[in-house]
Amino acid sequence: MNYENYDPYFPDQPVVDLYLPVWANLPAFRSKAAFIWAEDGATLTYAQLNSSAQSISAKILHRLKRGDTVVILCSPGLELVEIIFGCQRAGLLSVPIFPPHPSFTKEDHYHLVRVLSQTKPKAAIAQHGFIAAVKRYVSSPVSDKRLCDLLQGVRWISTDDVKDGKEGNSSSGSLPYHGCKADEMYLVQFTSGATGIPKPVLVTAGAAAHNVRTARKAYHLHPNSVIVSWLPQYHDCGLMFLLLTIVSGATCVLTSPIAFVNRPRLWLELISEYKATCTPVPSFALPLVVKRGGIDKGTLPINLWSLKNLIIINEPIYSDSVEEFVNAFLPFGLNPACISPSYGLAENCTFVSTAWRNNGGSSSFPNIPSYNKLLPSARLASECIDEEEMDILVVNEETQEPVEDGIEGEIWVSSSSNASGYLGHPSITRYVFQGRLSNKVSSCFVRTGDRGIVKGEERYLFITGRSSDMIELQSGEQIHPHYIETAAYNGCKKFLRGGCLAAFKISRTIVLVAEMQRREEETRILKIICEGIREAVLREEKIGIGLVVLVKAGCVPKTTSGKIQRWATKDKLIGGKMKVVMEMQFEENGRSIEAGASKRSGGRVMVGEEMGNDVISLSSAPTQVGLRSFL
Repeated sequence: MNYENYDPYFPDQPVVDLYLPVWANLPAFRSKAAFIWAEDGATLTYAQLNSSAQSISAKILHRLKRGDTVVILCSPGLELVEIIFGCQRAGLLSVPIFPPHPSFTKEDHYHLVRVLSQTKPKAAIAQHGFIAAVKRYVSSPVSDKRLCDLLQGVRWISTDDVKDGKEGNSSSGSLPYHGCKADEMYLVQFTSGATGIPKPVLVTAGAAAHNVRTARKAYHLHPNSVIVSWLPQYHDCGLMFLLLTIVSGATCVLTSPIAFVNRPRLWLELISEYKATCTPVPSFALPLVVKRGGIDKGTLPINLWSLKNLIIINEPIYSDSVEEFVNAFLPFGLNPACISPSYGLAENCTFVSTAWRNNGGSSSFPNIPSYNKLLPSARLASECIDEEEMDILVVNEETQEPVEDGIEGEIWVSSSSNASGYLGHPSITRYVFQGRLSNKVSSCFVRTGDRGIVKGEERYLFITGRSSDMIELQSGEQIHPHYIETAAYNGCKKFLRGGCLAAFKISRTIVLVAEMQRREEETRILKIICEGIREAVLREEKIGIGLVVLVKAGCVPKTTSGKIQRWATKDKLIGGKMKVVMEMQFEENGRSIEAGASKRSGGRVMVGEEMGNDVISLSSAPTQVGLRSFL
């Protein structure tokens, strides 16, 4: 018999923080590593984390009161882990975000402005150096007045002041618990921003605990599990895995996203060195590791035999890229059955489902089916899913009725993991979090905005894309833009950056923006690339692109988890903020009617009105024309 908890004699706790004193007071766990920071080997045991959470909470409550909102601005590391658990122990509403560049001159500070203005925190916890930078900025004569007002409107607390190295009471389980209760808000988690400006999601401590318990059961995690994660610790899946580690009594080896991006082989080395059994990665990471993993270049040998769950997030999940990764690392001990395609979103805390099953064989990769090049992210057959944990439906958005299997619709989710709504957005909260089926008495569902289709006897759920990103064709049919982007990249892999293309529609023109892999100035070659992109998409998807725009690396906006922000790419293009290398416009018959390289067109991007001869600029070129008649 499989129990949700590894031991039925240790009952589950209503909030994640209450697991800490349970583990810390067990002799077998007291000295066990809960978290390891791979970059310097520093270790945080269960007893140390429990004592630290108790000490931090006591110090914070000398300055704040229970229920106050606090923004956490700490760099990735064990200190961030301690602060997160300390704030929950203190009963605070936490808003963890990545600290922007301390000069506040780069675009990354816009999110801080959004967070401070929307959550209205009483305090912000940050490292001493960041607070010093804040003080310099607000006293600067060239500072932004709005940002200054926001920065001065909160109380700044240094991590040094709440974490002085003195351990708290290791027997905190005997003390009165003043932390967040199950029905109290404990976290504001902003959405990724993949389909629009990030929104603040309110999460109760009980919903978060339910979510990670459900994930623990789905992935069969237990105290012998070893997790390796380089995901951002302050957001979404990266944050969930901090909580998941604690409810499982497991050990988690952490490193930063920057460390992975700079040297993808590090991820494989950590799996090998610590004999990891579980690791979550965005889907874009697999081809990146195959291409830049440097399998033969490192000094540490790669051995992936220990992996039980390679959790793939960030739908859609292409079967080809997973197959390529598996084939590349089969000689290094990778078991294909560990592939765990999964689905989640901030509005459901994070985790929703996985197609992985523990029994291997015909129900594991590579034997699970694919649909339209995609792998499934759930199984909805009655014996595969517990509706008490997670009720997942595919619904017709117009009629609000469940669709039959084989028909695409919007994915709706109902569970105790559902978040409580968007902070400060009551009307959007009602629409998204209070979805109800028509002509049927039902619980409230979260309308995910994601589209999916159910196929096969085991009712595999395939995440096909997002409703707001869909492109309508002249025939009236619709297509998900990732199919256009994938076909374009596959047609010019040597020149384009994988995962850095965005397709969308402006007026009646389908536009593709693609980042160049390396610098190329010869106009003839750039024209060949543009034509090759159009031909590849036409050949693969039978769709004619009206405009191809090649841009420099780093121009296509992404979320912190690597999702393409097509809406932001479109705005950036229209606003003339793209560093254009080359643009080429095409007629319906495929003949190019406008082309220009940056060195002779000033980076102008031209889109034809109704694909005719009248063109207007979508950039900041001196000849830019107003867009009102076009948009």
